[in-house]
Amino acid sequence: MNSNFKAGAGREIVTPYIGSHLFGYRTDVIAESVNDNLTVTVAAFEENGVRALVICATICEISTALANEIRNTISDASGIPFDYISISATHTHSGPVTVEMAGWGDIDRVYCDEILIPKTLAAAKTAISNLIPAKLGIGDTISKVGINRRETLADGTVILGQNPWGIYDPQMTVIALRGLDGSPILNIIHYGCHGTAAGCNHEISRDWSGVMIDRLEEMSSCMTVFINGACGDVGPRLTNGKTVGDISYVRELGAVAASDALRAYNSIKEFREDISLKTTSEEISLPYKPLPSIDENAAALAQYDSVDTSSLINIEKLEYEHLLSINKELKKEGQHKTAFTYRQTLIAVGPVLFVPLPFEVFSEITIRLRHYSKYPYTLSLSNSNGANAYLPSQDQICRGGYEIRTFTAGGVYCLCDNTDDNIITANLNMINTKL
Repeated sequence: MNSNFKAGAGREIVTPYIGSHLFGYRTDVIAESVNDNLTVTVAAFEENGVRALVICATICEISTALANEIRNTISDASGIPFDYISISATHTHSGPVTVEMAGWGDIDRVYCDEILIPKTLAAAKTAISNLIPAKLGIGDTISKVGINRRETLADGTVILGQNPWGIYDPQMTVIALRGLDGSPILNIIHYGCHGTAAGCNHEISRDWSGVMIDRLEEMSSCMTVFINGACGDVGPRLTNGKTVGDISYVRELGAVAASDALRAYNSIKEFREDISLKTTSEEISLPYKPLPSIDENAAALAQYDSVDTSSLINIEKLEYEHLLSINKELKKEGQHKTAFTYRQTLIAVGPVLFVPLPFEVFSEITIRLRHYSKYPYTLSLSNSNGANAYLPSQDQICRGGYEIRTFTAGGVYCLCDNTDDNIITANLNMINTKL
């Protein structure tokens, strides 16, 4: 038995102000009411003096700069190394603007400074102060809450809808952390699906996962957090045949998700006390495609000569700004960038491995990573430690569609088509050599 392992949890409400912009759709979607409060929940782990935090906020995305700011703030206050802190978002589209993105509006700094950052720090302090010797139980089930959302029309066009033959990850995992005396610490639900059941609504909401969280909390008498897995190509399986609806679908699908989470929770047969905490981090480098020539980019920009570019929003604005940014980059002297690099953090708690990924990652990527990982519960976390648009599996790039357009225009540079292979290989190397 490892009596040195400890766990703790803390939570704060991070609901934005009425009148705030809601992120995920148009820039004119304003919060008019609160359907359910948004929260930030922190899981703290400790073994032999080493501590790590897994944080999740029920918002849409967290920009890389903002994620770094929050992690640094907590690190400075707690002494926990920056690399041992992970922060992710559940990806509800009924929350505040916490990422800057051409076509979707500017980051809400008032919200970040007055609510998100101080409340996240407070939740982290609570989680750390609540650390107690702990044991861990795991259950899982098959859930059809999500469905591949890349609907393919008869002519091959890909739209946002429901694709009944498309891949998605049906595994829902519930992790229960308890004190050695059985006292409640935290439940963690992991599943991959967009938080868009509410559609382009004006109510602040955690979306379908909020109903699931509340129900498991009620039945288990334990704080519960949802961490989103592969959501890039997965939307909520709504009875309207779409993956967007209105606030009524939050309650409808949330009830289904709650039933699945309870089934997974009730499948837990034992709690292990021989739990170890392992953490590691290193820089991962993902190659970029070469930039187009000046003439090629000029030809692409010429398509906008007859367009009122000031009226563009969302993906159209993003693609236009992408071409402008390339034009600016090509005029710079010196070497162009060849790769996207980021610090990868891995946190292993017994048989559970948390793998933060700073993308809206496609489900095949996380399924492959879990299959080849030595950890039986390898949980990939989308929208973690940053936001860098979609990360598709390479077989989907040729099909196009909204996610692929965002992937190719998400910044000045575009990642190579085989980035799925590259990120899986890099993470497996870390898992096999450092954990």
